[in-house]
Amino acid sequence: MKDTQVVAFDCDGVMFDSVKANTAYYNHILEHFGLPAMTAEQFVYANMHTAEKVLAFLFQDPELRDAALAYRREMSYRPFVREMEIEPYLKPLLQALRPRYYTAVATNRTDSIGWVISDHGLDIHRSTGQDRTVLGVIGSEITLDPRDFELLEGVSEVVRVTEPFKLASRTFKPESTVITVGDLSIGGNEIVVMAGPCSIESESQISEIAEQVASAGAKVLRGGAFKPRTNPYSFQGLGEDGLRYLREAADRNNLLTVTEVMDASQVGLVSEYSDILQIGARNMHNFAFLRELGNARKPIFLKRGMSATIEEWLQAAEYVLSGGNGQVILCERGIRTFETYTRNTLDISAIPVVHKLSHLPIFADPSHGTGRRDKVAPMARAAVAAGADGLMIEVHNDPDSALSDGAQSLLPGQFSDLMGDLKQIAPLLGRTL
Repeated sequence: MKDTQVVAFDCDGVMFDSVKANTAYYNHILEHFGLPAMTAEQFVYANMHTAEKVLAFLFQDPELRDAALAYRREMSYRPFVREMEIEPYLKPLLQALRPRYYTAVATNRTDSIGWVISDHGLDIHRSTGQDRTVLGVIGSEITLDPRDFELLEGVSEVVRVTEPFKLASRTFKPESTVITVGDLSIGGNEIVVMAGPCSIESESQISEIAEQVASAGAKVLRGGAFKPRTNPYSFQGLGEDGLRYLREAADRNNLLTVTEVMDASQVGLVSEYSDILQIGARNMHNFAFLRELGNARKPIFLKRGMSATIEEWLQAAEYVLSGGNGQVILCERGIRTFETYTRNTLDISAIPVVHKLSHLPIFADPSHGTGRRDKVAPMARAAVAAGADGLMIEVHNDPDSALSDGAQSLLPGQFSDLMGDLKQIAPLLGRTL
């Protein structure tokens, strides 16, 4: 839609300078009030001397025109000078005409209910299932009285979500979320396996491993290009070169990619190469970063913090969801306990617990969860049996020489054997691999 020139007048007919108004801005206002978009030509309202006439023109409704004129007599006069002033006029008028407006403007019951919610200053998150539509109401409980909604036409019930995580809650969305990335569905019937090295060390290394894990049945190639290491002198990754090697190796083997993004400044760069953005355990509590990821248009693979409770983990996911990105994949990667035999304690029980509390898909990372190569396969099998939607497995063609986490990386042959075991377990659970 092209820009148009709008000429605005005050009530005395004094012409102001021509105001260049973007049609998209007006359509944003119309959308805010539940009205259909208009063409550029419809926005030309030269010689409209009052805001009330502008309202009447927009609504094309004689009854609203009369109501607007009556309402003007009850409010202090304010000339309509700039197009930016249209919204302060519209909001109080529509509140005054609320009962009629809901029935006149709403195209269906859900729209009508949504406007009642918006009028209370609350945010709405819609979840449409096969049998019903759930409108999640986000905002201060002080302004919320369930009785305001219970009697509205089309409302079956009003349920207060008691969990601190609202959008991640299965109360808000009873159906499990299925995230589609390319041709792959995550969170559905198929158990998805992500595999690859901890760090991308060279082009030949990631290329060889990609071919090996793809032949064994993996669907997503993992590999770190930016490595957050506890020791500042350890290998920190290849950066953008590593991202390019990862992308090229994945494309040659028809694989998707997942790699870690460490801060908001990297989101744009990593998104150019990776299909899924991984958020490591150290960043699970980086709430400012999580808010930024709400604006990302890529799925977010959110690892559990090493000392985080399940509730804290789901609240971290809530930061991303509340920002508008509903594509969150959780990953249980082990928590820090008093046990020292394994690197971490892989919390298998978290998998069914999360499935009960949340609609989000959940993976397990037995590589970080145990830190021991000989324990990865049994814990991977246990995670699948517990209901994990997928696994993240570290695989290296020469783990003894790996620049990071070689001790927990499977050899390609071991990974292939594990995939064979999982292909036998999956049908017993009514799933595929």
